[in-house]
Amino acid sequence: MAQQTDITLRQKVMYSLFVRNHTPEGTFRALEGDLDRIKALGTDIIWFMPIQPVGVLERKGKDGSPYAIRDYRKTDPAMGTMEEFRHLTDEIHRRGMQCILDVVYNHTSPDSWLMEHHPEFFKRDAQGNTVTLVPDWSDIADLDYGVKELWRYQIDTLKMWAEMVDGFRCDVAPRVPVQFWRQAREEVETVRPGAIWLAESTEKHFVKFIRDQKGYCASDSQLYEAFDMCYDYDIWPSFMACLRKEQPLSLYLDEIEKQEGAYPENYVKLRSLENHDQDRIAYHCPDKTALKNWTALSFMLKGCAFIYAGQEAMLSHRPSIFEKDPLDFSKGEDISELIAALSRIKKNELAADGIYRLFAEDEKEVAVSVCEMGEKSVVGIFSLGGFSGNVPAYLADGSYENLVDGSIVTVKDGALAHGGTPVIVRTRTELLAKPKE
Repeated sequence: MAQQTDITLRQKVMYSLFVRNHTPEGTFRALEGDLDRIKALGTDIIWFMPIQPVGVLERKGKDGSPYAIRDYRKTDPAMGTMEEFRHLTDEIHRRGMQCILDVVYNHTSPDSWLMEHHPEFFKRDAQGNTVTLVPDWSDIADLDYGVKELWRYQIDTLKMWAEMVDGFRCDVAPRVPVQFWRQAREEVETVRPGAIWLAESTEKHFVKFIRDQKGYCASDSQLYEAFDMCYDYDIWPSFMACLRKEQPLSLYLDEIEKQEGAYPENYVKLRSLENHDQDRIAYHCPDKTALKNWTALSFMLKGCAFIYAGQEAMLSHRPSIFEKDPLDFSKGEDISELIAALSRIKKNELAADGIYRLFAEDEKEVAVSVCEMGEKSVVGIFSLGGFSGNVPAYLADGSYENLVDGSIVTVKDGALAHGGTPVIVRTRTELLAKPKE
């Protein structure tokens, strides 16, 4: 485990965006105009999807995937100059936020600067052709980390960017040796002490698929040797099955609790409902009441809360990453106030080092989350299926302030009359009581 991992990352809110799609202009300068709104959501960390030039050879779509990078050390001219990006990061820091940059180190575009100047850095088949173990990734060529000279170039590149950003989100991190990430982290620390490291860890099916081809693919537990945070793709299949009502809620919550027995004590998970690789949560969950409750639950799980740009408007359209597809926030329903309230709750001291518990009422699709530390507790009650009516509360009878909207909620005979709005209350641990069967 990265021993210096700061568990206060569990109190943070991360906001992911793609500069090309975030504004009509798709530029660094235009994005600056949205920083105050992003900050008002309660955002602590902005994650930039790749900002480098995109390859032309084998390009997918009109504009190409940002994950087929042509030159690691330059910015995409369509987004702006390096100086403009530096100004953007300065403005983020001035507002008290941090930012991390996407690192795509498993591969480059087939016409990358590295391919031209260091063809020996790439994996090849018996005929000398570049390769990738994932057939759908036809617009990239895999790098070969058996070549030590590649390590030096990649780490020096990270140190260059670390002069501007506060850390990195590492794409397909399991396909790059953990030993590389450990060395990279040690060296980046000399430039950016306390840098944040997020791994795009993968589902078990992907790990098995790569390993079945005799390829290298690290598990989450291995990645935690170098990274602060990992994706929650380890439980993603269960999450999707729950959304599709193919399995009960209790099984999904049980998968979350199993993480406690699988990872180091100071592990941090990125708790997301959607991202650029997945369909929008609003697409899967058109019931807006249920969607608001899912959003609130995600903030009450142990880990770093996450918002993908457009989620705050409950947009159902998943923007393309292969061609310009600007976000249209007017097409959804704004839940910025809800997210801002959840962010304020997330920042309480219990979120970092509290004891977390989860309970499910499967028939009504209601989740109850509890986070306690000493005499203090925070309890969340979420109607994930849109149910309105009496639900178990895990609270002693009495009246409580709902931290989400300031209203007063009442628990009687161990049950709460849930009207659809997510309920989160702060209470004394002595007032906790198990839900009635």
